[in-house]
Amino acid sequence: MLVFDQIRRSENQLRWLAIGVLIGMAALMGGLWYVQIVSYHEYQDSLKIQAFRTVRVPAPRGRILDQQNRILAENQPRFTVNLYLEDLREQFRHEYTNNVRREFREQIGTRPTKQQVVDMQETSRYRVVSNIVSQVSLKVLGQQLLLNPKVFSRHYSDQLALPLPILNNLTPQQIAIFMEQCFEVPGVELEVQPMRIYPQGPAAVHALGFLQREDESAVEDEMVFRYRLPDYVGKSGIEASYDEELRGKAGVKSILVNNIGYRQKEETWAPIEPGQDLVLTLDLNIQQAAEQALLMSGPDTRGAAVVIDVRNGDVLAMASCPTFDPNMFMGTISTEENARLIDPKLTPYINRALYAAYPPGSIFKVVVALAALEAGILNPAAIFYNEGYYQLGRRKIRDTAPPGNYDFNDAFKHSCNSYFIDYSLKVGPKALVEMGAAFELGKKTKVVSERQERAGYFPEPGDRVKKDGLIWQDGDTANLAIGQGEIVVTPIQMAMMTAAVANGGKLFKPRLLSRINPPAMVGDAQPQIFPEGEIRRLIPANQKHLQIIRQAMLADVEENGGSGVNAFVQGMRICGKTGTAQKTLPGGGMDHITWFVSFAPFEQPKYAVVVVVESGASGGITCAPKAREIYKAIQKKDLVVVRPLPLAGGPRT
Repeated sequence: MLVFDQIRRSENQLRWLAIGVLIGMAALMGGLWYVQIVSYHEYQDSLKIQAFRTVRVPAPRGRILDQQNRILAENQPRFTVNLYLEDLREQFRHEYTNNVRREFREQIGTRPTKQQVVDMQETSRYRVVSNIVSQVSLKVLGQQLLLNPKVFSRHYSDQLALPLPILNNLTPQQIAIFMEQCFEVPGVELEVQPMRIYPQGPAAVHALGFLQREDESAVEDEMVFRYRLPDYVGKSGIEASYDEELRGKAGVKSILVNNIGYRQKEETWAPIEPGQDLVLTLDLNIQQAAEQALLMSGPDTRGAAVVIDVRNGDVLAMASCPTFDPNMFMGTISTEENARLIDPKLTPYINRALYAAYPPGSIFKVVVALAALEAGILNPAAIFYNEGYYQLGRRKIRDTAPPGNYDFNDAFKHSCNSYFIDYSLKVGPKALVEMGAAFELGKKTKVVSERQERAGYFPEPGDRVKKDGLIWQDGDTANLAIGQGEIVVTPIQMAMMTAAVANGGKLFKPRLLSRINPPAMVGDAQPQIFPEGEIRRLIPANQKHLQIIRQAMLADVEENGGSGVNAFVQGMRICGKTGTAQKTLPGGGMDHITWFVSFAPFEQPKYAVVVVVESGASGGITCAPKAREIYKAIQKKDLVVVRPLPLAGGPRT
């Protein structure tokens, strides 16, 4: 009470000061009571609505390189203009209060319902964002872009915490314009994201594969993400088979959003781990030469070309036609491009080197000759008279070789059907099937993955029953002798068969991937090396017999009358065999499948080249000239001392 006694004796100013202090304390206590008691549930609900949103941030994919470290697939920075909607809340309120709501009152004249208020707020937001998009696009692109109302509404309702992309893939000039003229536009920012590109365009696309947009959580992800930044997954080729190694490990960031979904803050929970680089056995120069050779018959040529190093089984080229540019999958595919991709006849998606199975025609005579030589039935010097056809019971099998006397070399280079049918009947189907099985015909090579390859069909050794349940007849053996009937093979199988004949009987497992390099930022990690020269099996054939086959293949290209003379290249000593097979089409009618299998040089074989073309004229006319162009590129390459290029340095985006 001493204090109040003092106040009573003091001036009036102290009295009023004491009253003010008491009133302030009362107001403070009243406010505290309101917050803790009256507004308790309101603040509790607000805290419940606030939440963390997990965002998956994709890692940069690893590069894909050829054997000389030339880049086949890499990432480049993609510059995107993003709009952050949380920065526009004042503009949204202003547009609603000063324009949209006023327009409603002037037009309707009644108080809006709750739903009408929601609709007007949505209209206000769309107007603000649409104006910004038009303003920025007019300055940067020189034309106004219209904001899709459905796209904006979906983004606002489902992904409000993430920025809204409004301009993608800006050029350096457009970036400069944006930085100069749009820096004052509210909410817009220029950001960089990695984008997959294939600098060689369609080169080796069927071996490399392509990517597609992925909007679901990946298998390796340890959590389900509320939001995902744009990411892509390999859908074919190396991109699909080694997708896990290439894509690295995605990072995770968390975004704290408020009760209406706007971003409050964000932080990184887990950093990204870039993907690993893949080095292939492909040689870009040979690959491009093979693709250009196929296009000699036009852009809609349906066929394949494979080049193998016969010394170790490395795949130097794997071309398929028709082709396409994988870069288009990183943007919008036009209606015309999509129609071509799904064309049931062209089927550009199919890797014909691995997934198309054809009757081999006369190139199978290599197997027939080797089986007859191993059985001791075929004497290369013995003379066989060809009447121009082969009479098998009541069936007359026409021969494209003219009537006359033939030894083995002549029969081989003229592709005399009667000669090989006669010897196949003498040696019997069992020996033919066993020799074909020794080359692993009817089995996948697994050069990329089992899913992306067909096995074709070849009878099992000892199986004398056809697929339809009928007993094997002499007519079936005659068909097999000329590569028709119950047999279909893939170009990669024929390439490995040819390589085995060239190298003395070693059937290698084809190798397309030579090593996987860890990202440069990973300390002392060592590359993963895939060993070369893995032998699947040794062909049970005498070296003298293999040499007889090689000599006949040389005659087919170098001697007059040979069916493969159109493949001749001065100084290469190419050995080959042509083939033309008939294939029944699904809707009726027949198609001609044309082949040329070859290797070079004769003295010390290094390369096997196989070409197949659908709807061709013949193996000698259609495929041999294409092989010649490939050998010219190989010859040019061998004249130059090739040293691997250094790995491209610098950080990867």
